[in-house]
Amino acid sequence: MYLLGYDIGSSSVKAALVEVASGKCVASDFFPKSEAHIKALKEGWAEQDPSDWWQHLKEATASVLKESGVNPADIKAIGISYQMHGLVAIDRDKNVLRDAIIWCDSRGVPYGEKAFKELSPNVCLPRLLNSPGNFTAAKLRWLKEEEPATFEKIYKVMLPGDWIAMKLTGEICTNPEGLSEYMLWDFKENAPATFLMEYFEFEPSIFPEVKPTFSEQGRVTESVAKELGLAAGTPVTYRAGDQPNNALSLNVFNPGEVASTAGTSGVVYGINGTVDYDPLSRVNNFAHVNHSDTQTRVGVMTCISGTGILNTWIKRNVAPEGISYADMNDLAAKVPVGSQGVTILPFGNGAERVLENRQIGCCINGINFNIHNRCHVIRAAQEGIVFSFMYGMEIMKGIGMDIKRIHAGKANMFLSPIFRDTLASVSGATIDLVDTDGAAGAAKGAGIGAGIYADNNEAFGSLKVLEVIEPAADRAPYLEAYSRWKNELARKLAEI
Repeated sequence: MYLLGYDIGSSSVKAALVEVASGKCVASDFFPKSEAHIKALKEGWAEQDPSDWWQHLKEATASVLKESGVNPADIKAIGISYQMHGLVAIDRDKNVLRDAIIWCDSRGVPYGEKAFKELSPNVCLPRLLNSPGNFTAAKLRWLKEEEPATFEKIYKVMLPGDWIAMKLTGEICTNPEGLSEYMLWDFKENAPATFLMEYFEFEPSIFPEVKPTFSEQGRVTESVAKELGLAAGTPVTYRAGDQPNNALSLNVFNPGEVASTAGTSGVVYGINGTVDYDPLSRVNNFAHVNHSDTQTRVGVMTCISGTGILNTWIKRNVAPEGISYADMNDLAAKVPVGSQGVTILPFGNGAERVLENRQIGCCINGINFNIHNRCHVIRAAQEGIVFSFMYGMEIMKGIGMDIKRIHAGKANMFLSPIFRDTLASVSGATIDLVDTDGAAGAAKGAGIGAGIYADNNEAFGSLKVLEVIEPAADRAPYLEAYSRWKNELARKLAEI
């Protein structure tokens, strides 16, 4: 008996087949093999064609079925993880009306900020736990204002995972976690935020039906079964945005537990057992996958857009040509903690919520031509990313998060000893590195939703900790470097 998980990212689409009994991933693959294209027609815009996600899903499905040799009839449930905050609009024939406006697109910022001001923080924060900001509802308002002819044709709007589920099953639905990504979940009422729909002048009928996160949300149709090589009738029983799903994949379900990722963007995502918020709305709050009327589970998230993308930029433009990431880490290790005064503010991939949506770009400070070389810049980039994480974690601590242990997959930036040692030492938290990923996690989420696993502890009991990173015995150099970094950030913000 097997479970199939999909992870619909902006860089690639991954599929994973998990054996129920052992909890092991028996096959996985992703497409495309080079990073998927993001269209940027204007500064601050980011769009993708949903049909590309579907094509990559088909390729990944074919690969894992071939690699594993699994009989499709033995796949008992499907789970979906997806890039958060995207906007897919369809007409009554379920045709996509325009390219999807994806997570890193910032065109919705003015509309979200206006809503926050006019509705007032005293209304938005206790009910949404956030400013409407640049979330999906604000992007939809942009569409209503700037492309009214397209808006008039809308039958339903969906998140990327909702659209993939619709393609698989023909059914259109979402869940509380999904609506909270729109910024359309009212935590006071534990229901859709109709007050924000009314403010933005949205008809509630354009939003999908709300179903529980762990539940049957449709079954694979006959035509799709033939197209993908799956068995008709296979149920879709779980879906969640990539960061809540990453937390699920690391068995992070309860208050005080924290998950982190550091791919193209970087995230620290912790679980709060109370409904609370940052007065400046600098961190994101979402309904976690196990949030309910009777159990408060709010995912508190700080997101840094310029994480792996900064490291990649350094590799292309600063490191010696043809060098590997491991070799870059070796070069950075030649430099002491703090990079001998070089600091990098890693905010070159768009406005950051942690900075109240202010654009400051990426800044390199403190270079002395007689002392510093590329090794200093490489290390300072990794340290700058970590310090941006810590900046957000301090805000999370201010609303009740007690971060003592961080769970992370051993992947991306967490492969770097400098990155993870710096994070452990500046935060004082122990890091557990685990062998898992979003697609495998989504598969196990489907197992919970289908009732194959009794609960999350059974589903994730097979998780193995690969490595434990403890804070340095002497944290002073890390804290000193972080203090210098914060001073540079404060100076830059004062210029705006």
